[in-house]
Amino acid sequence: MSEKIRILIKRKKTTITELASVIGTTNQNLSNKLTRDNFSEKELQQIAEALGCRFEGFFIFDDGDKI
Repeated sequence: MSEKIRILIKRKKTTITELASVIGTTNQNLSNKLTRDNFSEKELQQIAEALGCRFEGFFIFDDGDKI
């Protein structure tokens, strides 16, 4: 997930510091989460909103059924 967030940051031409500020955390905290790849679904939703996209977290079965 961290790699995807870094790609989004580059595409949106922003920085980790700017993203951290928008989602209400510190640069240090966000950097640590990116290093550990440790995000809650709520945090992923906040990041998506801040970067102007949406996050859809699903478990998807082979038949296409989503949970």
